[in-house]
Amino acid sequence: MKWQGKTVGFALTGSHCTFAEVMPQIERFVKEGARVIPIASHTLMTTDTRFGTSEQWQKQLKDITGNDIISTIVDAEPLGPSKLLDVLVIAPCTGNTTSKLANAITESPVLMAAKAQMRNQRPLVIAISTNDGLGLNAANIAKLLITKNIYFVPFGQDAPSSKANSLVARMDLIPETCEEALSGRQLQPMLIERFHYS
Repeated sequence: MKWQGKTVGFALTGSHCTFAEVMPQIERFVKEGARVIPIASHTLMTTDTRFGTSEQWQKQLKDITGNDIISTIVDAEPLGPSKLLDVLVIAPCTGNTTSKLANAITESPVLMAAKAQMRNQRPLVIAISTNDGLGLNAANIAKLLITKNIYFVPFGQDAPSSKANSLVARMDLIPETCEEALSGRQLQPMLIERFHYS
């Protein structure tokens, strides 16, 4: 699918270890003609980790998309009335964000953007990355799985021998998931083997 004429909201939350997997997918949208609006959680905007500094990730987002980052609830709120986004992606979507989204808690720009997208009954695509996906967050994921207009990037256990509850999406399938979501379909299979075992 060519994304010419489409506007994609791309929201990132604090699973810093997956940012390097996510950035090439944002580039794919841009290269295929999409206008990409970056949205970032407080964690991305303020936290330096061994995976990179906040400043580096912010610069990369701005350089790829050519747009300023929406980083406050106030700036995210107009996404609803303006009906700007054809599709909104949350990638990576942490367990913290997953749990709040499933329980209608809006306390970040990412969650405000999600609320705005759901208000407009437009597709919201989630690429989970959480250490408790098969733990306490399993109930929240299940709730979102049956919510209208929410679609999941195919996901699976990323390290079952060392982190049995951890689930991570295949970030390289984000554009394909969005394409299906725009047609009202979930990309299949949704439950996958995240890594092959030797």
